[in-house]
Amino acid sequence: MKPSAFDYVRPLSLDEAMEQLAIDPFESKVLSGGQSLIPMMNFRLARPERLIDINRVPGLEGIVPGQDRVTIGARTRHLAVQNTGLQGPLGSLLRTAAAQVGHLPIRTRGTFGGSIAHCDAASEWCLVARLLDAEMTVRSTRGERTIPAADFFQAIFTTAMEPDEILTSISLPALDDHHVTGIAEFARRAGDFAIVAATAAVKIEDGVVTRARVCLGGVSEVPWRSQAAESALLGSAWSAGAVAEAAAAAADEVDPPSDSHGDADYRRDLVRALLPRALNTAGAGS
Repeated sequence: MKPSAFDYVRPLSLDEAMEQLAIDPFESKVLSGGQSLIPMMNFRLARPERLIDINRVPGLEGIVPGQDRVTIGARTRHLAVQNTGLQGPLGSLLRTAAAQVGHLPIRTRGTFGGSIAHCDAASEWCLVARLLDAEMTVRSTRGERTIPAADFFQAIFTTAMEPDEILTSISLPALDDHHVTGIAEFARRAGDFAIVAATAAVKIEDGVVTRARVCLGGVSEVPWRSQAAESALLGSAWSAGAVAEAAAAAADEVDPPSDSHGDADYRRDLVRALLPRALNTAGAGS
């Protein structure tokens, strides 16, 4: 199929892009990687009257480490994240997650911020953002604001961004070397969105978990932070058994949907299996 007719605008600055979007925000879409938007347009699931292509806008790419946080430009390609030289647990998590995004052509063209703005609950970057309490910076002709991940993801394909706002960057905490991080997912075919995915970032000091973050995809309309799993891990001795208990707690806590890919019980079983894999606890003490 082919998309319905649309006007195409290619601004050369962020100010120009915001001005163009402000003209008719409800009938316009911002084009960056286009790996979700263009297929939706081809199937006529999305029919924007205007596309605002921000690929020539400077200053929206790159991974910039700071003292306490790492900032990723919204137009940074998946492949650039996969190839990042960022060190430590955060760099490891980003590289591992990026390698599971679609196929190579998608990673070459698709963008970190585009995936987050699209807000698919099984998206690797949405999970990582919610897991690490990311902060999303958005701009419009009305100004700039920062939205925490807990408020940003509202429902399937729905975020807290206003129609005239452009996502410009995402800020993540720089995890110290006491952290263990990971992501694991299950899909029927390589490159498909996961039926269920599990991500985790656990801080371990003197063999004890002093901070725990667990986020699940495919079990809710938005990335799901599992308070039950985090509570089970917090204060426990770091071991494969502790992680298995946390995975069981997460599976009991979630209320996943049933669909053609699997019923609720099947998704709970996947949660039990995937969280230990995400944390790679095979070598942990018992």
